Amino acid sequence: MLEGSILQELGISHQAGYTGKRPLNFGVYYKNTLVALCHALEDCILTSSSQPLVVTAFQRGKWYLQEADRYADLAEGSQQIVIMAAPDGGFAEHPTSQKANVELVSLDPSDPVSQEWHLMIFAPTYSAMVLCQELSPEDYGAQGQPTQDLERKFYGFWTFEANLVQETIELSIAHIQRYDSALAAKLTAQMEAIVAAQTEKRDDLGPIVARVVDYLQEGQTELSEQIHAHDAERLHRDPLDNNLVSNEVQAFLRMAQLTDQADSTNSTAAAEVASLAEAIGQLLDLPVWQLHRLKLAGLLHRLAPLQRSETVLSPGSFGRYADDEALTTAPSCPLVPGAQVLRTMPRLRAIATIITHLTECWNGSGQPAGLAGDEIPLESRILGLAAEFQQRLVELRTAMPASHTPPGADECMAKALVDCQQQQGDRWDPKLVDTLALLVSGFQQGLDLSISVPKISAGLWLIDSHYADDLFKAASEAESKR
Repeated sequence: MLEGSILQELGISHQAGYTGKRPLNFGVYYKNTLVALCHALEDCILTSSSQPLVVTAFQRGKWYLQEADRYADLAEGSQQIVIMAAPDGGFAEHPTSQKANVELVSLDPSDPVSQEWHLMIFAPTYSAMVLCQELSPEDYGAQGQPTQDLERKFYGFWTFEANLVQETIELSIAHIQRYDSALAAKLTAQMEAIVAAQTEKRDDLGPIVARVVDYLQEGQTELSEQIHAHDAERLHRDPLDNNLVSNEVQAFLRMAQLTDQADSTNSTAAAEVASLAEAIGQLLDLPVWQLHRLKLAGLLHRLAPLQRSETVLSPGSFGRYADDEALTTAPSCPLVPGAQVLRTMPRLRAIATIITHLTECWNGSGQPAGLAGDEIPLESRILGLAAEFQQRLVELRTAMPASHTPPGADECMAKALVDCQQQQGDRWDPKLVDTLALLVSGFQQGLDLSISVPKISAGLWLIDSHYADDLFKAASEAESKR
């Protein structure tokens, strides 16, 4: 990373050992994916329920000029827009730059920030950020720098996390202080006002993530048309395809990450459930591709609409959030809203189906489709049981008053297992409960289950050719027979 750049400063402050800060997951992104990603995050400003402060870095003014008309519309929905770039040809003269709430910071060409590509959006209800800098000629290695503009590569990361956006804007304000102290003071005051106005109510990330996926897919369609028009460039298509798919997966994983972070009592649920489900799958000798699919479903399972801090994967739980008439007239899988957003990405339709049917019961009394026995997708049965077991463990660990010695790990696991065994054959697949009992026995004898949050910027490994619609079709056919 460039010495003195905002990306480097943020990375240093999140190195291992810094109290209260976790290391950041950096990745490499093609320019075409960044363009689509930034457009999607920017356009969400127009539908946000609050007006954000927007801070951007465009490398050079010519790149800003390509987006200046868009930024005229974005300024209408923003409290303030700040654009940092090395000035050139018409940078300051464009009409957008004359708007009262648009400020330009003309960077010295030697400033490392003039080599960065940043977008920071910070509002009481919506936050998003992209931080990148282009790879150096040395980073490109023997293959050299690309000849096609859209194949330029950038190193960095993106996020929806408000605390990271706030921290990075504060670093940017400190950088702006060197150029315009009055503007820096103004931005500091605006930041303080936004922080004071923040509440637990945030803009729904579902539509935002759907927009990100749509824009990435649209950008890929345009790129494919360009590539097909030039046969000699076909070889470049696969890396660009993979980069786009990886970003789509990242969008959902980042949304799930925020869901976990918002749950103070069970903030590692996704990672723990994914690991538990994968361990059960390994005991069942599932193929690697199915274990990958199961793990990804585990990481995303809290996107389902029924997830709350208390356990919800129990018979009749659906009724707490819908009236009886709705349950009898519209129980079908596609109408479950939490999983519906996943269907915007074709490769995640199977994952959406797995998550949708978490609340089915082995005896057919569950929701949303009343599937029974082997009609319920195997991954749904495994994941539902793993989620229930993990939630019971958390409840047991936290139920004891502070004045009492909390129960030991073995005792908690034994009690959580008993709770699941009491519903064996009714709520849960009997074979899977027996498999869970075998796993718990292993834990009690010293088996260690590795719990790790995957590197979000490298999520492509979770997707392969087996993520087709086979599972979706099977569950749909089972529903249609009822």
